[in-house]
Amino acid sequence: MESEAPASVLGVYDYIAFFGYFICLSLIGYIAGKQKKETADDYFLAGRSLPWYVVGSSYIAANISTEHFIGLIGAAVIYGLCVATGEWSTVIAFTFLIWLFIPYLFTSKVYTAPEFLEKRFNLPMRIVFAGVTLLVNVVAFLGPVIYGGAFVLTEFFGLNEIVSIIIIAVLSGFWAIWGGLRSIALMDVLTIMIMVFGGLSVTFLGLMHLGDGEGLVAGAAKMLEVNRGQVAWAAEWIEANAGNILKGTGDGGEEYSRMTLLQPLNHYTNPWTHWVFSFFYIGLWYTVINQHMIQKVLAAKDIYHARMGMVFASYLKLLLPFFVVVPGLIFFAMQPDFLGSGDWATMSDAANRTYVLMIKELVPVFLVGILVAALFGAIQSTVCSVLNSTSTVFTIDFYKMFIHPQASQQDEVRVGRIAGFVILILSILVAVLLATVQKVNLFVWIQMLYVFFAPPFSATFLLGTLWRRVSGFDALLASVVAFGFAIVLKILEFQGLLPDWMIPFANQGMLVWAVCMVVCTISTLVTPAPSIEQVSEDLTFDWKKMNMVGGLGDRWYTSVTLWWALAVLIMFGFVYVFSVTLA
Repeated sequence: MESEAPASVLGVYDYIAFFGYFICLSLIGYIAGKQKKETADDYFLAGRSLPWYVVGSSYIAANISTEHFIGLIGAAVIYGLCVATGEWSTVIAFTFLIWLFIPYLFTSKVYTAPEFLEKRFNLPMRIVFAGVTLLVNVVAFLGPVIYGGAFVLTEFFGLNEIVSIIIIAVLSGFWAIWGGLRSIALMDVLTIMIMVFGGLSVTFLGLMHLGDGEGLVAGAAKMLEVNRGQVAWAAEWIEANAGNILKGTGDGGEEYSRMTLLQPLNHYTNPWTHWVFSFFYIGLWYTVINQHMIQKVLAAKDIYHARMGMVFASYLKLLLPFFVVVPGLIFFAMQPDFLGSGDWATMSDAANRTYVLMIKELVPVFLVGILVAALFGAIQSTVCSVLNSTSTVFTIDFYKMFIHPQASQQDEVRVGRIAGFVILILSILVAVLLATVQKVNLFVWIQMLYVFFAPPFSATFLLGTLWRRVSGFDALLASVVAFGFAIVLKILEFQGLLPDWMIPFANQGMLVWAVCMVVCTISTLVTPAPSIEQVSEDLTFDWKKMNMVGGLGDRWYTSVTLWWALAVLIMFGFVYVFSVTLA
């Protein structure tokens, strides 16, 4: 890390655009926050009153962060189009959420996912999952997002990186601590509009730059030509670095397609198994029982708004790669200097600066301010959401459970704010550690952590909801064994003892998930069944009573079914186009 930060590169009009956005955002947060009541239901779940467009906007705004604008775009420079699979395949996960999980999650009327797991399994499962949630939120969400956000202030405002981390954390965390979910969710509506507009602007300007005066289509053709390796320097780079991407294939001479979505089994970040099976070992955890995401769904005013909110989120996910992946392909075609470094770790780390460099090189005055605002919005929305959900888990699953069971709702809100402050401090420390010690692509770092923590809970949650005979003992045993197996895999990987196909962390995640499923199944078959209270129809699937037709809209243009089906068709269309037509 450099001791001195670069000077500010923003002009007067850029400052006007950025602070104009920040003032509007703060005004929304203040007005929404003033409307809140000092009750736990209102502070943690916005009084369960959010309409579908707020649910969808806030869900995606919480999902988009520096992992995307900094990490994912940088990963696209290195790995190509395949890193978009995690975004487009999420539509499959949303499908399960819309049709299977939302109906009975709503009837359970819980505040947190750990609370639900206690009702279905037992108290130890609630404690383990709540503890892991706190750890993951600090290490895999808040810390990396704040660290990535420091790029924005360092590069554009000329601030020191450590100072930038502290400023990002404080400005982003304030509304989560003061205003609760109501402020966060309504601020996210403005944030998502700015992010989509700003992100697509960079894609448009990048393609126009590649077109070199011949227009958008010519720029797109140039991007495809270079990324396909049809120019000499790109072909040489791809050949030289294929061994770093396709594990176990040597140091060069292998064929690697940067424009193919479905990659070989030994692809380090995105093997084809990640697209096909990722819902089961990571998507189920991330979309259904990940507190900072599902909290938006639990806050919907009714089941229709929850379902339509996730349909709206599906369309935003389909759009996302066009401004958080394609810019990386454009930048690769621009042949950035760091691609010639020859050091894979250095290239991966340098790629984190891709979006910042593109803004500096391609974007005119005033629009730079808007794009910096979009980056800040991505950071702010994620930090707010994760901070609010983490304080919710601590307050409901630890404070109220073990410290003060008779706490009033006002006490819960007060403790939630204190917990949010402490969690923010811990996240700053993680961000500083990443800034000073770790050298890795931000997207890869976060995905590695997701795939390590998610599979055991995804497996036990899926089995527990589909199979009523699964008990709390079965789920806890399977989770402990699966985590132990995951640790063993990492030890073997560091010692170079894993076969090539097991080195990609996505494949390790799939194996851990499979082991958890097998252990849970065997244990379930040889242990007593759970009590009747733990398998009631609001905790497990009852196919005869499932609310599959309720809350689907009463007109064709408000139909959840119609708009969901169209989103799924578009997703498969993208898979065909980018794996067959353009590859």
